[in-house]
Formats: sequence, structure tokens, C-alpha cells
Amino acid sequence: MSGLLAHGVLAGLDEINETGQDAQRGGYSRHVWQGPDLELRAWFIERAERIGLAVETDRNGNIWAWWGTPGPDAVVTGSHLDSVPGGGAYDGPLGVVSALDAIARLQATGVTPSRPCAILVFAEEEGSRFGIACLGSRLMTGTLDADRARALVDPDGVTLAEAAAHAGIDPAHLGTDRDALNRIGLFVELHIEQGRGLIDLGHPVAVASSILAHGRWRLTMTGQGNHAGATLMTDRRDPMVAAARAVLAVQEAASARPGTRATVGRMNIIPCGTNVIPSRVEAWLDARAETDEETRALVSEITAGVDAAVAENGCAVSIVEESWAGSVHFDPELRDRFSAALHGVPTLPTGAGHDAGVLAASVPSAMLFVRNPTGISHSPEEFASAEDCMAGIDALEKLLRTLL
Repeated sequence: MSGLLAHGVLAGLDEINETGQDAQRGGYSRHVWQGPDLELRAWFIERAERIGLAVETDRNGNIWAWWGTPGPDAVVTGSHLDSVPGGGAYDGPLGVVSALDAIARLQATGVTPSRPCAILVFAEEEGSRFGIACLGSRLMTGTLDADRARALVDPDGVTLAEAAAHAGIDPAHLGTDRDALNRIGLFVELHIEQGRGLIDLGHPVAVASSILAHGRWRLTMTGQGNHAGATLMTDRRDPMVAAARAVLAVQEAASARPGTRATVGRMNIIPCGTNVIPSRVEAWLDARAETDEETRALVSEITAGVDAAVAENGCAVSIVEESWAGSVHFDPELRDRFSAALHGVPTLPTGAGHDAGVLAASVPSAMLFVRNPTGISHSPEEFASAEDCMAGIDALEKLLRTLL
């Protein structure tokens, strides 16, 4: 067991500690099929083969590491390796490292699986490069159209099709993968908790109950680009001011609806010159609520507020939905079975989206959460103690033992 720890953290996390460090933002920036992500994918393949797993990459860039002969009704676990810009060390990699360690421990105690078992590493869970979260699982399940996916463009103007080809994945083969999906008998994803539920409960591990409905919308505000010194304040149609008021409208709408969440975390200012009044501002809205209806109502209210705020500045706005995921309730039988097997650990909802949530519509799926004592995620301050990480591995190992 001591071999799973290094420098006070899981040994696997220690091995990738320097990969994708972001000197400007802090934390890690690991985006699909770019340098750090490719390094992590190679690291995972080497680590999996080291414990005798057979590795393959599917048509959508998801990596499978099989313990035993691949086949139907498989017990599958895993998570993702990519990150948000400047993200923490645990979101995604903790689930991958824990899966590797749990299987290694089962092997060390002489377990021979009675059914197929695999670790699955999904591509582009965060959506940080191409704007759509859970890209690999959405493509696999057919909830994202392959032609739309191939045409997605990253901030550098590279299409997803070009990026996939660069990574050795044939873009013509992207899309629904029933063969892969039909091999999954059930899926369980271990993940650091993204919130304070386990802090308040005083417990290191929980089973997930549900995921909030959530989506992303692109707001494009257009005005009149002009000279910062030669244009009187009364003569301006400044989309940056319109954008600022739109952000306040987002804040006001979500604050008026308890339990809902709305965030503008990214903007693109064109042409982005210090002495230039912008001609266009793009902003991205993330909105979430417990139900689909509540989320749609929130976005409708935000849209009305943004329209009014932008018109006040003589500008125009278009609002386009880029992604949508309805609320998810994990398989109740699997959830209750896991909770009982782990001696009645608590069940918790989450406001964060996950690949397990995408798979839940197609196969029985569940999640384990590991306590985050900061309550902070998508930030360098994200953290889980070595003791709690070990409790997560213990829990995952126990579940796999009962399933195999």
C-alpha cells in the first residue's frame, strides 16, 4: 500500500505533476490532443501496460485498458486526463490513477475477473479546447453529431478534424460507436468532489445521486469600433460596456432564483486594442439548475436581461446554444447497492457535469466522490488529502471486487 504514495500524494499523480503546468494561470492546462494531453495519454498507456492491461484507442479518441479479454457486460471504470485552463491536479486524473491502483491491488491479491473489466479514459471531458464538454462520451453515445464535431474550431483556428488527424485518429471515423458502448455492462467513475458536501458531512467518500441540468451559450455583442480618443462618450455604441451590463444581468437573474447557477467565465474582445473601442465582444454563459425546466427558465430570464442591457448601449446581441445536458439521476439500483456495499456512505448530488452522466442514458452508471477539503475545483486550490484519496481507492477496489 505504501507504494501507492509519493511525496504525500498518490504516486500516479506525482508522476504527472509537471505535465501541463501553466506558469501564467497557475495549476494545469491540459487540452485534448495538444502536447500535455498527448504526454498524459502516453503516460497512461505505459502505466496500464506495466500492470498487464491491453490498451486500445477507439474511433473517438477514448482510451481503453482491458484486464482480461475484452467483451460484453464489462465492468468499466475511469475518468479523464484533460483539464480546464489553469485547473487543479485532481479533476480527472484522480479517477484514472485510482482505477489503475485499485486494479493493481486486486491483481496483487490474486483476483481473477469473472467478467471483462476495463479502465476508460475519455477525450476532452472539460470542453476547454473545442467548447463542448464530454466530447468523447457524447460522440460515443451519439448525442453529438459527428459532422458538427469535426467542424468545431479551437481558439487557434484548428478544427477538431485536423486535431484528431494530428493525434493519429481518423476524423472520418468519429461518431456513434455502438460496438464500444455495447461492451459496457456498467460504468463507475471516481472523481474529486466539486463542492462542500463531504466537508459538511465529515466523510471522505460519497456515492453520487444526480447531476444538475446545464448548458453553454455564446453571446455575441456587436457595436461600432472606433477611436478611443476621438469618439465622444455620447457618440459611442460600445459592446464592451454592453457586455459588462450583460454580465450583471446574468448575475442578477441567477441570484433571484435560489439553487440556480450562472457564470460568464470567458470573453473574446475584438479587435482588443487599448486605444480602440471594440466592434464585437463574445462571451460564454454557463447556466445550471436542478431540473431541465428550471435551467431553461433561468436562461430565458437571462436572455431578456441581456437583450435590455445591450439595447441600452445601442448595440445588438445574438445568443446561440453551444451545448446542453439535461439533469441526470444515476441508476438507483446501482447507487443503493454501492452505498450499502460501502457501509452506508452518503449520497450527494453534484452541479458538475461528467462522462458518467452522459453514459447514464445508455448504460447503468454511478459515481464515487472523494472529499475536497477546500471545496474548490477548476482551480489550482483544488485538493484531496492522501488519506482521503486512499479511502477512495479502497472504496473503488471494494466495489470492483464485488462486481468481478
